[in-house]
Amino acid sequence: MGTNARAGDRTRRLRLLVWLAMAVVGLAILLSGRSALPASRMAAILNLEGAIGPAGADYVVRGIRRADERGAAVVVLRLDTPGGLDTSMREIIRAILAAPVPVLTFVAPSGARAASAGTYILYASHVAAMAPGTNLGAATPISIGGGLPLPGAGQDGPSRDGASGSDRPERAAGDGAAKDDAARNGAAGNGTAARPRRPASAMEAKLVNDAVAYIRSLAQLRGRNADWAESAVREGASLSAEEAKARNVIDLIATSVANLLEVAHGRTVKVGERSVVLDTSGIAQEALDPDWRTRLLSAITNPNLALILMMIGVYGLIFEFMNPGALYPGTIGAICLLLGLYALSALPLDYAGLGLIALGVALMIAEAFTPSVGILGIGGVIAFILGATILIDTDVPGFEVSLPIIAGIAAAGLGFSLLVARLAWRSRRRPLVSGREGMIGERGTVLDWTGRSGRVLVAGERWKAESDASLATGERVRVTGVDGLVLRVEPEPAAQS
Repeated sequence: MGTNARAGDRTRRLRLLVWLAMAVVGLAILLSGRSALPASRMAAILNLEGAIGPAGADYVVRGIRRADERGAAVVVLRLDTPGGLDTSMREIIRAILAAPVPVLTFVAPSGARAASAGTYILYASHVAAMAPGTNLGAATPISIGGGLPLPGAGQDGPSRDGASGSDRPERAAGDGAAKDDAARNGAAGNGTAARPRRPASAMEAKLVNDAVAYIRSLAQLRGRNADWAESAVREGASLSAEEAKARNVIDLIATSVANLLEVAHGRTVKVGERSVVLDTSGIAQEALDPDWRTRLLSAITNPNLALILMMIGVYGLIFEFMNPGALYPGTIGAICLLLGLYALSALPLDYAGLGLIALGVALMIAEAFTPSVGILGIGGVIAFILGATILIDTDVPGFEVSLPIIAGIAAAGLGFSLLVARLAWRSRRRPLVSGREGMIGERGTVLDWTGRSGRVLVAGERWKAESDASLATGERVRVTGVDGLVLRVEPEPAAQS
């Protein structure tokens, strides 16, 4: 009876603890749900800096979703970018257009820019604002591989009229933009008119026309200057903050996020099918920093790190196959290889470059398993260098593979190939030490023996053995011959007598 009573008490206490834990979890969920209600007036702040890639797009898309879940009244996207990948830019724009809360894009601080892809994002926003001393524009697409080039990205290549690729985007905005408008209206500006650069190929013409249609549609959606947007794409035109405000390219000029929220107060914007009056005066600010997922994505989608991870993975698997059971090289190699391949899948790739890298890796693996005195390994290194050089198919700075990284990986691969070649050469000059000849002379121990035969332990392996001598268990023996899978043994000389 006493035992049953104690068991019943333990059961009741366990049930009580379970119910208490469930109550605590439910209360936490309830409180977290209440904290996300729209009752709290808050502006969610997102910071997007540097070249726009998969990590930046993921951060903005998930940031807008988090802001809505937390009940933010508006999202302020603080922007400073030289441009980025077309796919990532369009992903951000789709998120802004579908956002359930107004998105205020703010080019800041002073000295920042919204060049290339940043111009499209600014045009897509519900409210476009810039800080004094900032600029936007130069949105001409050049790369077929998915990149929107940065200002000056092609400055070494002269255009058809003899000007460098950076002359037109970098000319003074007040003068160049006026000439653009004058040329469009048939009037001369200061006696001359800027001529749009003619596409060099049908593919480039398609890219430019597609970009023009895209940015004009965004301008018409937000009621902004569509003609200047077209000149930013066709001619690489740029504007300062003050000129952008005067030309109806942006809505506001502000000195800080707090100032932006004050001057944006009372504006009416269209969010989806409804009109929203911004109530942002004195609103609280909450920065939504990148989480671990975004930071990891930002790190591994760097083409240099992606390539390094992939090569670590390949070498890890090679070492695992050469030394089965080591586990650590194979485990680390598999993880690094998967991370590297995932990162490369998120970037604009030249598949010829990827194929050359795969060929190079295959040749280096072949060198490890079928030594060719370095021929396969050196060929693999050459294929790898060529492939890595053309791997990323975009002209956007920040998304190219660094030459020192390529050289370092190639040097490691060459060193590995030379090491394998050296070991192979040395092995060819050694006397044969495997098979029958390798077993002769080995020492072992008798495991059990009956009459003229038994079993012995030689080199850590159990063998059937025969001998003309009568042997005892535990006696030391020496191998004198091999007959198929049976060893001929005799007692060690020291044991005789």
